[in-house]
Amino acid sequence: MVGTGGWDRAAVDSLLTHAVSLATDAEAEVLFSERSAALTRFANSRIHQNVAGRDATLRIRLVQDARTGVASTNRLDDEGLREAFARASATLALATPNPQGAPLAAANPSTADAELGFVAATARADPEQRAAGAQAVIAAGDAAHLESSGAFSTETATLAVANSRGMRNVHTVTQAKLLTVMMDGNGASGYAQAFAPDIRAIDPAAVGEEAADKASRSTDAVDLEPGEYPVILEEYAVATLLEYLSWVGFSALAVEEGRSFMDLGEQIMGPNVSIWDDGLDPHGLPTAIDYEGVPKQRVDLITNGVAHAVVHDTATAGRAGMASTGHGLPAPNAFGPMAWNLFMSPGSSAKEVMLAGIQRGVWVTRFHYVNIVHAKRGILTGMTKDGTFLIEDGRITRPIRNLRFSKSIPEAFSGIEAIGSETRLVAAEYSGINARVPALRLAKFAFTGATGAEAQG
Repeated sequence: MVGTGGWDRAAVDSLLTHAVSLATDAEAEVLFSERSAALTRFANSRIHQNVAGRDATLRIRLVQDARTGVASTNRLDDEGLREAFARASATLALATPNPQGAPLAAANPSTADAELGFVAATARADPEQRAAGAQAVIAAGDAAHLESSGAFSTETATLAVANSRGMRNVHTVTQAKLLTVMMDGNGASGYAQAFAPDIRAIDPAAVGEEAADKASRSTDAVDLEPGEYPVILEEYAVATLLEYLSWVGFSALAVEEGRSFMDLGEQIMGPNVSIWDDGLDPHGLPTAIDYEGVPKQRVDLITNGVAHAVVHDTATAGRAGMASTGHGLPAPNAFGPMAWNLFMSPGSSAKEVMLAGIQRGVWVTRFHYVNIVHAKRGILTGMTKDGTFLIEDGRITRPIRNLRFSKSIPEAFSGIEAIGSETRLVAAEYSGINARVPALRLAKFAFTGATGAEAQG
C-alpha cells in the first residue's frame, strides 16, 4: 500500500528507525502522520471551490526522569529531524517532573489486517468524481426549487508510531464524506450526509433527495410551546448525542477526576441500551492503532444499560493497573483517552412504525450548537435543525420551528421506547468522532423554547 505523497511502508519504516536512533540521552517516541485531503465545495447550487492538500509531519516526544519534551516538524530530511530533536531536548531540559505523565507504550504489534479501512477507490478519487457527486445533489435541489450547499471530501491518512521500547505500528485508512444543506429562502431547510471508507458506498443522488425531501416538508413551520415531549431522533441526532457523551464521560480520565456520568457497575440507562467503541469493526471507520501506537481494542462502554468500562490510554491505564485499550491522543494532553469509533446496538423497529401511539411529540432530524451543561449528570443543551416536525396521533402533521433542548442524556436513554432496526454511520462535523447508530424513540425530551429567527434554516 502506498501512502500519499509517495510514502510507502518501507519509507515510513526507514524514517521511524532513523528518527528513534537520534535519541541518545532520553527515551523517544516518534509519531508520523501523513494526510492527503481533497474537498469539492458547492453553494448557491453551484460548485465554487476545489481544494487539495497533503502534508507529512513527525512529532517527537522525549521522556526522561518523569520530564517530557515535545517538538514537531514537517521537514523530514536529516537536518530537519535533528533540528526538531534539538528543540525537544531543550524543552525536556526545562520541563518540571510530572510523576503522573504518560510513559512510552511497550512494544505491542498490531495484528489488524493492513488493508483494514483502506479503499483504493477512495484514495484515487479525483475532482471530476467529486464534482459529479456534487452535481447530483444540486440536481435534486433544483428539482425541488431549493438552493443547495455542501461539500464532498475524500481523505487518505497514515499514522505510524515507533519508540525506544520497541513499539512499531503503522496503519493507513481512507474516508469519503458528502453532506448538504438545502434551503428554500424562507427558513425551511433539510440536511443529509453520507460517510464511508469507500467512496463507492456513497449515493450522491440519494443524499440530495433526502435533503430535498426534508426541506420541502419544512415550509411554513409553526411554533411549539416549550415542554417535555416524546421524540423520535433520527440517526444524525443520536450520533451527536453519543459524540458529546464521549467527550464528557467515556474517558478513564473523566472517571478518575470525578466528572463522568459513568458510574461503573451501575444501571445508568435503560436495559435496551448497549454502546461500545471498536476501531477494528469494518462497519465503522476503522483505525487500528492510537496516537501512542497501541493497537485498538473493543471496549463495551454500556451493556444493557449498565456502565461497564471506559477507554484508557497509557497514562490512565498505568494508574489503574490495567493495559491501555488503544485510545490515546498525542501525549501529553489534557483530554485523556478518547472513544472515536462508537456503535449503538439496533432494535427491531422501523422509523415509520415508531410513530404509532405518539399522541403529541417531536421528530428531530439533527442537533447543532450542542454544549455541555453538567458533565457529571450528562446534561446537554442545544438546538434542533434542518427538519423538525410535529407528531400528532401517530403521524407527522406539520413542520415546527427549531427548538432548544436541555436534557440529561443518560436519563433520556433510560426511557427509550423503541430502537431502529437499521443503523447508519454518521461523522461528527468537527471532532472526528464517528458513530454507527439506530434511530430512537424516547419517552421524554425537554424542550425549553423555540430558537431565535437567526438560528432558523
